[in-house]
Amino acid sequence: MFDIRRVSKRIIATLFAAQSLSSAAVIAMAPIIPIVATQLSGDNSMAGLPNSIGHLSSAPAAFLWGLLWDRVGRRFGLSLGLTLGILGAGLALISFQSGSFLLFLVSFAILGFARAAMQLGRFIASEVSPPAQRGQAISYVVLGGTVGAVLGPLLVDPSGKMALNLGWDELAGPFGISILLFIIAAAVSFLGLRPEPNEIALEVDRQFPQAEKETSATRSIKELLRLPGVQVAVPAMGLSQMVMVMVMGMTSLHMKANRHELDSISLVFMAHTLGMFAFSILTGKLVDRWGRAPVILSGVGMLLASFVVAPIDTTTFSLAVALFLLGLGWNFCFVGGSVLLSDQLQPAERSRTQGFNDVFIGLASAVGSYGSGLILAAWGYGTLSLIAAVIVLALLALVLWWSIKHNPSRKKLTSIE
Repeated sequence: MFDIRRVSKRIIATLFAAQSLSSAAVIAMAPIIPIVATQLSGDNSMAGLPNSIGHLSSAPAAFLWGLLWDRVGRRFGLSLGLTLGILGAGLALISFQSGSFLLFLVSFAILGFARAAMQLGRFIASEVSPPAQRGQAISYVVLGGTVGAVLGPLLVDPSGKMALNLGWDELAGPFGISILLFIIAAAVSFLGLRPEPNEIALEVDRQFPQAEKETSATRSIKELLRLPGVQVAVPAMGLSQMVMVMVMGMTSLHMKANRHELDSISLVFMAHTLGMFAFSILTGKLVDRWGRAPVILSGVGMLLASFVVAPIDTTTFSLAVALFLLGLGWNFCFVGGSVLLSDQLQPAERSRTQGFNDVFIGLASAVGSYGSGLILAAWGYGTLSLIAAVIVLALLALVLWWSIKHNPSRKKLTSIE
C-alpha cells in the first residue's frame, strides 16, 4: 500500500517541474510566432496559422494520448509527448533558417501533440490526489507555468542576441532555447514519475471510495455529455482557451505594427503568462472553498475586463494590464472547469473523457487562432477584442443557467446533476 500523501506530493512536484520547463519552452517561442509566420509567408493574414495548426493537431492528439496512456502508463506517455516537443522545436528552427513556411507549419503540427500531452498532465495530479485536494493538485501543476511565465519571456531577448553572435537571425534564438528546455523537461518526467501514477490512482480509488460515483457501469462519452456539470466544464475550458489564444496570439503583431521593440513585446507576454499561472495555488483553494461555478464566473469577469482595456491604448503598460487580466481570467476558467470535469467522472471514464475534453479545447483554439489572424488583417485589434467578448458573454449565460437551475453546493465535491 502506498503512502498516498507522500507519493502524490512527489509526483505533483515532478509534474510541476516538467510543466515549468515545457511551458518556458512554449512561451519563449510564443511572441515571435506571428512575426515569423508573417515573414515566411509574406501575408499578414497568415500570422495565426501556425498556432492554429498546432491547436488543430492537439485536438486528436489529446484523445489519442488519453487512449495511449491507459496502455503504456502516464510516465512513458508524458515523456514521449515532451520528446515530440524537442522534435517540433527543432523543425521550427530549421524551417525558419531555411525560409520554409510549409515546414514551419509541420513543426507546429508536431508541437501540437507535445502541448496536448503537457495539458493532460494536470489530470495526472488530480488522479493521484485525495478527492478533497484535487483542486489544489491541478492548480499546483498549472502553477508550474509560472516559472515558464517568467523564464520564457526573459529568454527571448538574450537568446536572440546569442543567435546574432552565431550569425543567425535574432528570431532563431527562442527556437534554439526551446529545444534545450524540452530536453530537460522530458528527462525530468521520465526519471521523476515513479512509481507509475496509474498505480497510485488505483490506490486512491481504493482508499477513498466514498467520494466516487455510485454508478458501477462505465458511461459513454454521449451519456457523460448529457450531465449538466460536463456541459459547463467543457465550454468553460474550451471557450476561455479560444478567446485567450485569439487576443494573446495577435498582440505581438499588433505591438510590432505600433513600433514596439522585442523587449517590450516580451514584457507584455511576461505579464500575460504571470496572470495565467502565478495565482494557480490561490485558484485551486478558491475552487475547493467557494465552489466551481463562482470561480468560473470570476474568470469570465476578468476576461471581459481584458477585452475592454486591450484596444484602448497601445502603450506597453496598458497592454500588459490587459493581457495580465486575460491570463488570470483564463486561469480561473481553466482550473475551475478542470476540477468540475474531474468531479463528474468515475475512474474508468477519466482518460478518454479528459482526452475528449482536450479535443474540444484544441479545436476551439485552432478556430480562434486562425480566425484571429484573418480578423486582425481585415478589421483590426479592436474588432478582435469585441468578438472575443461576445464569445465570453455566451459562456457567462451558460454558467449562470447552470448555477441557477442546478444550484451546485460549493461545499460538495461533486456537482448536483
